[in-house]
This record gives sequence, C-alpha cells and structure tokens, in this order.
Amino acid sequence: MTRRLLSPLAALVLLFTAAPAAAEPPVWTVRDADSTIVLFGSVHVLPADLDWRPDALDAALAKADDLWFETPVDAENEAAASRAAMASGYLPADQSLSALLSPEGRARLDRVGARLGVSPAAIDRLRPWFADVTIGVVALMSQGASVTTGVERTLAAAAPGARRRAFETPAEQIAFFAAAPLADQLASLEDTLKQIDEDPAYYDRLIDAWVDGDTRAIEDLGLTPMKQVSLYLYDRLIVQRNRRWAETIAERLAGAGETVIVVGVGHLVGPDSVPALLRARGFKVEGP
Repeated sequence: MTRRLLSPLAALVLLFTAAPAAAEPPVWTVRDADSTIVLFGSVHVLPADLDWRPDALDAALAKADDLWFETPVDAENEAAASRAAMASGYLPADQSLSALLSPEGRARLDRVGARLGVSPAAIDRLRPWFADVTIGVVALMSQGASVTTGVERTLAAAAPGARRRAFETPAEQIAFFAAAPLADQLASLEDTLKQIDEDPAYYDRLIDAWVDGDTRAIEDLGLTPMKQVSLYLYDRLIVQRNRRWAETIAERLAGAGETVIVVGVGHLVGPDSVPALLRARGFKVEGP
C-alpha cells in the first residue's frame, strides 16, 4: 500500500500530458457557463522541504467558494479515522499475521520490520490491511516524509472563507480497506513488503514524477501495480470511488461558483480517472 500514496487514507498511504515548461504538479479545470472547478492531485505524505504548490492552485484557492477533500481534514475526523482503524484493524486472538503470510512474505516482514524498528509482536496482531498501512507510513517517515507536510494538511488552512466539503467520512474510507477479502489484503501487504525490501527508491521516483507533472509515470508507478496485485482493490479504491465523485462533481456543476477539489493524484490519471469520466459526460476539462 505504499504505492497507494495515490489513494485514500493519509494514514494510508499512496496517486498530467507532457510536463509543462516549468514542471510542477498539474491542475485540471472544469468549466460551464457559471461554474469553475479546479482539480488537484494530492500526495498525502510528503517531505517537509519540497516546493510543490502550482500558481494555478493558489489562484483558485484565493477565490474558492468551496474546498473539497476526500474526507474532512481536522482533528476530530482524524481521531475518528484512528478509532475506526483500531476497531477493525486487529486479528482475532487465535490468529497471527505471520501465519497468514507466505514464507517469503514472513522473511520480508522480518527484514523490513528490523530495518524500520517496527515491533514484531505489535505488527503480528494486525490485520493485513492495517499492517500494510502501518508499515507503509513508517517506511515513508523513515525517508523524511510526513502526513503533516502532505498536501491535505498543508492546504487545510487555505481559502479560509471557503466552505469545507468532503466526499467521504473517515469510517467509510477505513471500510474500503477493512472489508477487502483477506486474499487481496495479503497480496497488497506482500507487494508493499517486496517494494520496501527491494526498491527503496520507489517513493523518490513517485515524488519526482508528481512534481514533474508526468502523468504516464504516475500511472505506471501507482495504478498499474495495483491492478496487477488486486483487481478487487483497484476497482474498490479507484474505479468505484471515481464514479461516485464524478457524479457529485456533475451535481456541483449544475450550480454556480468557484470550487477547488483535492484528492489523491491516482484518482486523476489513467482511463478510469475523474477527468476521464467528466469528459465522457461531455464536460470540458482543461489539463492533461
């Protein structure tokens, strides 16, 4: 799930046409006669010293009537997400994570856990999806990244006059992962362990692609591996949510005003993306 920096749950981490002349993360704009909606693709966990904010995003925030995130970005909702994760993130007393993993997965968990300083006893009680999230976040923190400097936290105080809106609740986001079949949870966890163990530069490549506005690389790094690991998770975490969000955006366009929407960048690239769905509905979408 390290790859799903591009997906929901900043406690969960990871996902633009050819890069513009001054490379930066891209901005999509959807317009009709009396509405403008700016879409920006987030990476939920970022290094503190990264310069990433496009001028077009700041211009849109300055006049936004409403600002949307995947879930509300505030202490109350972060606490709700933590409670929901704790309530559904632990195995029954007679089960252990190590017993569920393949022999290769167990060996990787031992190596990765030792490298990251993750307690074997603590991780062995977690359901695969929660172990996936936990290990992914700890791995990113070990590389100097933080949720507090991610896009959502950074933009939470932006556009103080804009109404705050959200597509989902924390409980709904947790349920997307917790309700996944065990086999898909395990496949995702084993893929995360393999990536951390064998490809520690993955995160740097992802961030470089995002900052450069390289949509093809973002899709190759974030979405393609997800499809290969679990079509269920790809459909559940990306396709179905994009369809619901596109419907909500279409409803918003039926009104009037200036809107900024910030969601994981993986939702804005590829053939199943929110921009692709809006174009298929006949809306004019400027951007990659």
